[in-house]
Amino acid sequence: MKRGVLRRVLRPKIFPWYVMAAVLIWHADPTPARIGVGLLLVVAGEGLRFWSAGYLVKNRRLTVSGPYAHLRHPLYAGTMLVGVGLLWMGGGSAAPWLLLVGLLFFFFHYLPYKERIESARLERRYGEAYRRYRVAVPALLPSVRAWSDPEVARVEGWSAERVRANNEDGAALAVAVAAAVVLLQPVLSAAVRRLLGP
Repeated sequence: MKRGVLRRVLRPKIFPWYVMAAVLIWHADPTPARIGVGLLLVVAGEGLRFWSAGYLVKNRRLTVSGPYAHLRHPLYAGTMLVGVGLLWMGGGSAAPWLLLVGLLFFFFHYLPYKERIESARLERRYGEAYRRYRVAVPALLPSVRAWSDPEVARVEGWSAERVRANNEDGAALAVAVAAAVVLLQPVLSAAVRRLLGP
């Protein structure tokens, strides 16, 4: 795992998410039906993130190819699908509350903050081209028709090298570990209870 990924996963500001994950795991009650639906969402979300990372060229050009031609924030949309999928897989009494807290945080703090900061940076860098893109392409719900503009250069094709450069390989590994922990929750919970004693 790259040092940048490790530094990101150890940031204090994301510790509340680790607490929420621990609560989910402790209270999880996975069933075959929940696991099936949840895994579909997790795979779809990480698939969207992988697809997006293979087109993303940070700070060198305005990325409008692949999924970015249909929505401005495919990485965030993928992350949201992964989170909802993990909560769905785990189920249990805490999942609805964790989902509510997560969605409120995402839609009322995280996305508006990122939209404001990233939009300002992209507008400074790419000017009118970004303004046209922002007006035409929805943030999270993809449009069926791909956006294109003859004045904006497109990235040609998906690239595994860009996936690695964007650290998505590390993120995919973290998602796989999280899904495995939720799936193994009954075994892990029983082991912890045995360690803690009666």
